[in-house]
Amino acid sequence: MVNIRRAERSDTDSLERLYTQLEKDAVRYQPQHFVMSGGRVDEGMFEDDRQAVYVAEVDGEVVGFVHILLMKSKDIGCLKAEKNIYIQDMAVDERHRSRGIGSLLMGAVKRYGAEHGAVFVRTQVFPQNCDGLRFYEKNGFTETMKTVECPLD
Repeated sequence: MVNIRRAERSDTDSLERLYTQLEKDAVRYQPQHFVMSGGRVDEGMFEDDRQAVYVAEVDGEVVGFVHILLMKSKDIGCLKAEKNIYIQDMAVDERHRSRGIGSLLMGAVKRYGAEHGAVFVRTQVFPQNCDGLRFYEKNGFTETMKTVECPLD
């Protein structure tokens, strides 16, 4: 059985292990932008009331997490004043994928957003990450914008 709960400081070692897996994917997909950092956890994620971290446990072991930020739209005249949830990071241990754990974490994200007056959830995913794209589509996400960049060297 999977238990979804708010993360605690005592989960730091487990979160660092999962962040290391996440970093490996980032380096593989975009080595021009990412390096391995050792999976260090930002302690501020536990203290800032505009952030939340949820973990997924199986038999007492943390096997997944999602780190979210509660955001407000920029103060620009043409933008609707609305809150949203941004998924900063999300990972499920490779050994536990395709078992619905990510969808359970996504449920926690959506509940948190609804409780805090957010009107949508947003994130970014590497275009090469076909599994990630399928996951987000399965969980109700649609493409609304593309990020483009041009190297200057």
